[in-house]
Amino acid sequence: MANIKDFSNEPSQRINRYFSEAFKRKKVREIEKNISTVLEVSREYDVSTTAVYKWLYKYSRNRKRGVKQVVELMSDTRKIQDLKARIRELEQMLGQKQFEIEFKSKMIDIAEEMYDIDIKKKLGSKPLPGSGSIGKTTGGK
Repeated sequence: MANIKDFSNEPSQRINRYFSEAFKRKKVREIEKNISTVLEVSREYDVSTTAVYKWLYKYSRNRKRGVKQVVELMSDTRKIQDLKARIRELEQMLGQKQFEIEFKSKMIDIAEEMYDIDIKKKLGSKPLPGSGSIGKTTGGK
């Protein structure tokens, strides 16, 4: 439950702090190089994110050149890297399977030549005698 002290008009105990220009420039460089994020700087030094964005606006080299910085969440970057790795892995597996298929096909060709038999199923060829129904049905009970 809230106390009367919580609603008093006394000023807070927070002291106004000032950061040097060199410090601000250093933090802006870290943000530009994706070493840290605006939120990390804000939390670490107990500064509002608005203040950090003001530093970026004032000290950023990219802003002065008109370059836009694309900001991705680290988790998104990690997901993209994982997906690219998965694609490489699947492409490798596909190549191995294709090699295996070609190898087996060549083995079948060699076996057909060696034993003078037709191993591969030929479409449109007539079935061998005694290999199944002939298409006629009998009406017996």
